[in-house]
Amino acid sequence: MADGTMRAWSVVRPGPVEEGYLRPVRKPVPVPADDELLVRVRACGVCRTDLHVTEGDLPVHRPGVTPGHEVVGELAGAGAGVRGFEAGCRIGVAWLRHTDGGCAYCVRGAENLCPRSEYTGWHADGGYAEYTTVPAAFAYRLPKDVPDVALAPLLCAGIIGHRALRRAALPPGGRLGLYGFGGSAHLCAQVAIAEGATVHVMTRGAHARRLALELGAASAQDAYAEPPEPLDSAILFAPAGELVPVALRALDRGGVLAIAGIHLTDTPPLHYETELFHEKQLRSVASNTREDGREFLSLAARYGVRATTHRYPLSRAAEALGDLKAGRFDGAAVLVNDWT
Repeated sequence: MADGTMRAWSVVRPGPVEEGYLRPVRKPVPVPADDELLVRVRACGVCRTDLHVTEGDLPVHRPGVTPGHEVVGELAGAGAGVRGFEAGCRIGVAWLRHTDGGCAYCVRGAENLCPRSEYTGWHADGGYAEYTTVPAAFAYRLPKDVPDVALAPLLCAGIIGHRALRRAALPPGGRLGLYGFGGSAHLCAQVAIAEGATVHVMTRGAHARRLALELGAASAQDAYAEPPEPLDSAILFAPAGELVPVALRALDRGGVLAIAGIHLTDTPPLHYETELFHEKQLRSVASNTREDGREFLSLAARYGVRATTHRYPLSRAAEALGDLKAGRFDGAAVLVNDWT
């Protein structure tokens, strides 16, 4: 930082992560705007959305963007208009970083639907870097007694999984199916089980199925397998549109399927009688509100929700993202800053 620059990863142009389009570069240390905090990154979770940004599944909003939106860091500076944050305090930076606050959606408490919303690591540089910024109104104050690596995945995977669980409208003591069992699903499962649900996991990876059973799932089978009983609710975490009809067929009458991802491959045609009739519902999940984040972090502390994590140095971020794509680990990967 002595010369006003920092090390960071940059999507030089969208393309397959294994072909080197995510590269280490030097960038100016960001200067916080009047309403922003400057955060020195200590750890940053690796989210599948980072992969979608890197590979071009999502449109480019900021050329050369630095991905990363599950940031645990410490306050290194603040804009002139910021009050109430003490130097060195621990800060969480998540996906949602801006809404207009005045549109009809924001006014009714649905800021996740704001047409002018902006996101960390997509519209603005994120946490695959030594430093990042966040509007103070969108920063999370983090507990002191939980390690950085354990907290990082909670800031997106956990929050989105929590919103997806609420969108799935699981009844008390209900039967929940989870399709895909990565960073978000394994946190969602812990909350659902703590609240009394019976959880069935359908996922392709043997390691992920083993983790599901260790966390208390009632069953774990292949992604296309039929669960052992009809489901009251299901959540699709895998970005595979071909699983939509599979999950819908697994629902009991009146069941709800929530799709948790920001990106989904095309779905095949749906058969009305077997996949939608009997008042089954299909719902999407669009980002989250700050209240979702606060609620989930509170529940995570109450229920002792813990991420299964795999550490990578920040200097190996491209490797971590490639391993995520290839399904080489269960749980969540977390980058630990070895640059500062």
